[in-house]
Amino acid sequence: MNPKLTAERLQRGAIVYVRQSTPGQVLHHQEGRRRQYALKDHARQLGFQQVAVIDEDLGRSGSGLVKRSGFEQVVGAVCAGTVGAVFCLEASRLARNCREWHHLIELCGMTGTVIVDPDGIYDPSLMNDRLLLGLKGTMSEFELNLFRQRSAEAILQKARRGELRFGLPVGYVWMAEGRMEKEPDRRVQQALSLVFAKMTELGSARQVLLWFRREGIALPRRSQDQPGGATIWAPATYSGLLSLLSNPLYGGAYAFGKTKTRTRVIEGRARKTMGHKKPRSEWTVLIPDHHPGYISWEQYERNQATMAANVHMKSPGEPKAGRGGRALLSGLLRCRRCGHKLYVSYSGSQGMVLRYQCRGAHSNQGEPRCITFSGLGVDRAVAGEVLRAIGGNAIEAAVEAAEKMRQHLGEQRRAVAMELEQARYEAKLAGRRYEAVDPDRRLVAAELEARWNTALQKVQALEERVRESGCDEEKAADIPDKEILLSLAQDLPAVWNAPETDAGLKQRIVRILVEELVVDVNEEKKEIIILIHWAGGRHSELRVSQRGTGQHGQSTGMEALEAIRRMAGRFEDGEIAATLNRLRLRTGAGNSWNGQRVYGLRRQLGLPNPGSHAQVRTLTLQQAVDRLGVSELCIRRLIEQKILPATQVVPSAPWEISLDALNLPPVQQAIDNARRRKRPPTPQDEASGLLFSES
Repeated sequence: MNPKLTAERLQRGAIVYVRQSTPGQVLHHQEGRRRQYALKDHARQLGFQQVAVIDEDLGRSGSGLVKRSGFEQVVGAVCAGTVGAVFCLEASRLARNCREWHHLIELCGMTGTVIVDPDGIYDPSLMNDRLLLGLKGTMSEFELNLFRQRSAEAILQKARRGELRFGLPVGYVWMAEGRMEKEPDRRVQQALSLVFAKMTELGSARQVLLWFRREGIALPRRSQDQPGGATIWAPATYSGLLSLLSNPLYGGAYAFGKTKTRTRVIEGRARKTMGHKKPRSEWTVLIPDHHPGYISWEQYERNQATMAANVHMKSPGEPKAGRGGRALLSGLLRCRRCGHKLYVSYSGSQGMVLRYQCRGAHSNQGEPRCITFSGLGVDRAVAGEVLRAIGGNAIEAAVEAAEKMRQHLGEQRRAVAMELEQARYEAKLAGRRYEAVDPDRRLVAAELEARWNTALQKVQALEERVRESGCDEEKAADIPDKEILLSLAQDLPAVWNAPETDAGLKQRIVRILVEELVVDVNEEKKEIIILIHWAGGRHSELRVSQRGTGQHGQSTGMEALEAIRRMAGRFEDGEIAATLNRLRLRTGAGNSWNGQRVYGLRRQLGLPNPGSHAQVRTLTLQQAVDRLGVSELCIRRLIEQKILPATQVVPSAPWEISLDALNLPPVQQAIDNARRRKRPPTPQDEASGLLFSES
């Protein structure tokens, strides 16, 4: 009997601590785990009657970075003084770091607990044994760090050659000889190529998402059940598209070490978190042209720059991509006074009225707003400059656009055709499975029949989609041929201003040609001054007249108003309309004139009726009261409600009321309502609305 195993220690009992570092060791290293459990019999042979086995830490590392509930039980039992010996296979099983190892030795020395392994029995209260245990713990920690260093260097050396294998995204597979190749499934290749083509065309990951959702085209992704799992098809998601577009593997480059691990001390214990992205300059390995890519490396870098510029609130100095809003110059305007970007605001019942305003200094420093102006005229003026700049290349642009349209139709057709082909294969496979089952197994046969019917319904739905969506050969015939495009390109402004023209496309064209627009407002001359910085380095100045109060995008032009004023009272409304149309003058909404439109404008302006050759007769407010026999308050009420047309040059001047305006039906009806009352109207009557309730 070993003298270190005193009767007191044998009476306390023993603990057998069992641990393996990883779940893989638990599954595959069976002999090592059996050796640790055999320590229980060894403890009984040494004379311990009470032996407890603690194995909660199987599959947990002893490096100190992972919480170990089993080790905490051992420490708690030692502190309580109820343990006479701790059995372990070797020092590395108890701890792989000196902090926990020496802490356990200190506690064992204080409570008189010995540590037992196959090599011997150690009493931490004895200096020689404590020295030996300390050396074993230090060697265990050194061994772990040495293993890590060797593994990391081997991994890094293999990664620098581009031969280190890791989980590949959808669209790539590892070959037997260690090469990375595209997935042989042509449907997967076509879908991924379509994603990058749409990114080049639309210039925004969100627009690509909306296009795939609108067209109903599914995208491939890896199953999350296991690494390198099967390819599954699902509707496009924003996070999935961002991951796909930002992965350098699709640009033909081998990249390793794109993320890093961070260590934080939480409650006295180190905690590691992985997956923190590093900037490209800090990537461990980057090998361009390593394998066949879905796009070139140059195109990949352009996509990253485009997506970085599209991120709002993170790159305020960069113009944003065209997002399809009503504002043509959103993100391009900069205030000349304070240097901040101009914001866009929309108003009106349908958000049709847009304004550009500088509120950067107001938001940041509390300063007054610098400038604000209507955006419609500025957008039209800048669009005119852009059209003049690209007018010489309009024919080539029209032909190239038609060719791209044909390519896009072909890509959509191929995507749907491949999906239909795969669905037909799955339907045939389901049919073969149903035919192979024993008919007497009714439950199995019923389930397989239901799956077969579902597959056939999917095939039928895809065939119907091919017919109805127009993704077939006949749709290409709807695209105008080259001769039609050549004639259409001659009238580029008409195409640009057409309502059906995509607003996002126009915004992207402007952003290709224009880098920035610096604007200011001249309040004295009522002008908006625009300095255009073209992409080629050239600069030009543009001045746009600022609208006055009450003017809007559908206001009638001054030339048409002057013509109506001169002809009113002398010609019929139809004759005035014919004259305006001969002069090619339009209404504020861009329509041609007719008698009804002339009548409405003439009534709004208080102009005389047709056939009145004499000078327009007017009445003062008091003359109108005497003529109509109603109160002055009644007349003012009619003027305020714009039932009775009246003019007032300045606020202090008396009202001038046209004599013809008194004969208007709404005015006569309101006057009759007032005359039927038995007493003069009072302010209380006016406030209650009883006077004009019938009108």
